[in-house]
Amino acid sequence: MNDIPDAKALVALDERHMRLALEEARLAALAGEVPVGCIIAREEQVISRAANRTIADCDPTAHAEMVALRAVAAAIGNHRLTGLTLYVTIEPCAMCAGAMLQARIDRLVYGADDPKGGAVRSCFTLFDHPQVNHRIAVTSDVLAEDAATLLRNFFAARR
Repeated sequence: MNDIPDAKALVALDERHMRLALEEARLAALAGEVPVGCIIAREEQVISRAANRTIADCDPTAHAEMVALRAVAAAIGNHRLTGLTLYVTIEPCAMCAGAMLQARIDRLVYGADDPKGGAVRSCFTLFDHPQVNHRIAVTSDVLAEDAATLLRNFFAARR
């Protein structure tokens, strides 16, 4: 296993992967979906890319994070996704945060906070509950303004 990257290298890696997640979010918007994108990676290696698909799949669980988690689990043949980082453009909801805990994701990196439904820091702090038996390291506010602008523009166009 590689050494833990220094702080500057980690910031650069997080921004690089978040840009890919933002690309996925833009594709979701073009498809009429709420623009949320997700990348799951092991260091530099992107293992899965996904965008929201709730409308396309007629599936309320087809959030970008859930689609990406399912793809990674299938690709590696294991429901435990240790050693992986999940990058998503907005703070995960309770469903997605719970799925990350079940999958044993090591690290979450997200863009914008979700004051109406975020389950990591904004509305709920699911990862911090004392009875949760897995801890996920969290980095927030990575390219947050880009993610927030994408969401604002999407919803403004629909009003």
